[in-house]
Amino acid sequence: MALCGVCSTPNLRNLEVFQSAKNSSIGLRRNRGLWQPTSSVPVKFRCSSSLKSSSSSMEMEEDVQNNPSVSVEDESAHVKQFKWNDFKILDRVSIGHGGRADELVFEAIVQVPDSPLFNQGVVLRKLYTTHAQRRGRRAIEVLKKLVRRRLLYHSYSMQVHGYISNNLGDDPYSFTLVHGCHGSFSIRHWLQQSDWLPTLEATLALDEESFRRVGDDTTGGPAVSRQLRLIRILMRDLLIGVNYLHSHGLAHTELRLENVHISPVDRHIKVGILGNAADFGGDGPSTSSAYSTMDRRQMMIAFDMRCVGFMMAKMVLQELMDPIIFAKLKSFLAKGNDPSSLREFFVTTLNTNSESGNTGVQILDRNWGAGWNLLSSLIATRPSKRISCLDALKHPFLCGPRWRVAPSMDIIRWGLGSTAVRISEEYIYRMPQRQRLAHFIELMEMLNPCPKPNCWLELLPGKWRLLYSTGKHIGLTLRQPSTRALIGSVHLTVTRASEANNASLSFTSDIGFTAITSKEWPHDKTGATGKLQTLSQFRLVAGKRIYLKEEKKNIGKFSMGEPDAEEGLVEKLETKKWKKVVPFKEFPSSLPVAKLVSGEIEVTMSMNDRIESPGNVIGEVRKQIPQEIFDLSKLVCGTYIDSRLLVLRCVNGSALLFTRSSLDHKSM
Repeated sequence: MALCGVCSTPNLRNLEVFQSAKNSSIGLRRNRGLWQPTSSVPVKFRCSSSLKSSSSSMEMEEDVQNNPSVSVEDESAHVKQFKWNDFKILDRVSIGHGGRADELVFEAIVQVPDSPLFNQGVVLRKLYTTHAQRRGRRAIEVLKKLVRRRLLYHSYSMQVHGYISNNLGDDPYSFTLVHGCHGSFSIRHWLQQSDWLPTLEATLALDEESFRRVGDDTTGGPAVSRQLRLIRILMRDLLIGVNYLHSHGLAHTELRLENVHISPVDRHIKVGILGNAADFGGDGPSTSSAYSTMDRRQMMIAFDMRCVGFMMAKMVLQELMDPIIFAKLKSFLAKGNDPSSLREFFVTTLNTNSESGNTGVQILDRNWGAGWNLLSSLIATRPSKRISCLDALKHPFLCGPRWRVAPSMDIIRWGLGSTAVRISEEYIYRMPQRQRLAHFIELMEMLNPCPKPNCWLELLPGKWRLLYSTGKHIGLTLRQPSTRALIGSVHLTVTRASEANNASLSFTSDIGFTAITSKEWPHDKTGATGKLQTLSQFRLVAGKRIYLKEEKKNIGKFSMGEPDAEEGLVEKLETKKWKKVVPFKEFPSSLPVAKLVSGEIEVTMSMNDRIESPGNVIGEVRKQIPQEIFDLSKLVCGTYIDSRLLVLRCVNGSALLFTRSSLDHKSM
C-alpha cells in the first residue's frame, strides 16, 4: 500500500523539529544546515499504488536511481502530514504498544475519506523529550532510505505513515509519529501467555505450506517439535528483516522482544519503527579511512547479532524471561566465560531439577546440539566471531529435515562433542554406550582443530568438569564397601604457572565427596562433606600419538573391558560419509598431540566434619574415580581441545573427557 498524500513541506529528508526561544512556532530544517525554509504554499504530489505489476515497479526504481530529482519527490510522497482531527481516537491501547516514559501512545482510526488509510487502525506515538523526538524524526529518515524497496520495507518493518503537525494551540514541544498497528502483542507479550504456543499457531494460521518454507514436512506432533517449527519460522523471518537493514547500510541497534511485533495479516515479523537505526557510515568526517568505516560496520552488525541471540535464547529457554535469571546469564558472559559452554551453565546452574522435562534444552539438543552452536555463534564474546544473518539462515538449526545442508567442519566437531556429552549424561554405561563414546572420542581426536601447543596454551587454562573416563566407571558400582562415599563434581583447573615460562602450567584436581558415617545407606544421603585436591606442575611440548598396529590386540584391556575403539574407527572412516569429512584418505600412523611433562605432586584433603577413619574414606574415593585424577603424573598428552571440550590421554591409553565449566560456578 502506498503511503502518500498532500504534504506542506515538499522535502522532508532529514527533517528536524526545533523550537524558537521567542515564540512557540515549529519549523522544519534539514540536517547540517543544507535545507533552507520554504514557502508555506502547499505542494501536491501524485501517489503511486504499490499494487502495480513488478515490471512497472522495476522501471520506477530505475528511474529513481537515474534521476535524483524524481527520487526526492517520490520519497517525499511517502510521508504524510496529518492533523489531529484526521483521526478518531480509541478508548484503549493494546499492551503490546506500550511506550516509554517519554511517549504517550494512542490507537486511532483514520477518518480522511481520500486517504488510502481510510478506516484503518494506526498508532499515534506522541514524543515529548528531545531524545524521543529524535527517534521519531529518524524513523522518517529511514523510511526514505528504504522506500525504493517498499515491498520488503512493508513486510519486515513497522510502517511509518507520517507525522502530525501541531497547531499554535497544541504543545509546541511534542512531535507525534503515525505508524502502523501490527497486532496487539509484541513477541515478549506472546511468550508471557500461558498458552502462547497454540494461540500463536492459530493467530498465524500456520499450515503445511508455512512449515515447508522452513524445510519441515510434518505438522502437529509433541510440544517440542511444534515449538521448534515455530521458532524456525520466527527466527528466519527476523533474520531476513535484520539482513534487509544491514544490506542497506543500517543497523537496528535496539532489537528486543518488546520492540518486535508479529502481524497476523501478512504473518511477518515487524522489527519496530527503526527510530534508533544507525548508518554504518556514521556522521564522522569525510577524511575517515575505509578501514575505520568497515570496522564500524562490523561492530554494528555484531551488536545486532548479539541482540538477535538474546532474543533467540528467550524464545527457546523460557526461564530467561525472568529478569533475575537473565541477569545471571549476562553476568556469566561478562565474567569472560565462553558462550560455547552455555549448556553446561544452564543445565547445572539454572535448571538442575528439570533437565529432562525442559522443552528449551530438548530443542537446542536436537540435531546433534545444533541449537547451542547457533546460540553461541550469535552471542560470541568477540564481535568478529559472531555469525552473520546469511550464515545463520543456512545454519542446520534453522533448516528443516527436507533441506540438506552441508555442515561445516566446526559444526561436525560440535555435533560429535554434543553427542558424547549427551551419552555421558545418561549414566548408562553398557557396552553399546561405551562403544559409541569410544568411537566419538576417537573421531574428535582425528578432527582436532588445535594440534599445535600454542593453541593449547590459549585454550587450556580454565576450569574443566570431568564427564567420562574410558578406563573406569566413575562413581558407585555394585560393590558393598565398608566405608561409603558419594562422589560429587570432579573438576580440573588449569592455570599458567608463571608469566616468564609460557609453557609451564599448573594442574589442580578438585574431587568433592560426601562421607556416609552410618553403616546402612540413609535415605537422604547426608554426611560429612569433604574435598580431595591434587596439585602438580606440567610443561606443555609438542608430541605425537603413534598407532602401533602390531600391538593392536593388547590395546584397550582396561578395568572396564573397554572395547577396541580403533578397529571400529577404521571401519567407520572407510565409509563414504566420513571420507568426505576426515582430512586424510587412510588411517594415520600418528597424530600430533600436546605432550604433558609432569613435575612433583601435592595431595591435600579437607573435611567439614570430623570422621573416625579418614584413610578409609580416601581409599574409597580413589576406588570410585579414575586414578589419573588422583595421580596427575599419569596424564600423558592432550589429544583434543576447543572452547567447550577437552580430551586427555593417560599412560594406560584410556581417555578422559572434560567439559568447560564456568569460572565462578558457585556464586551464580
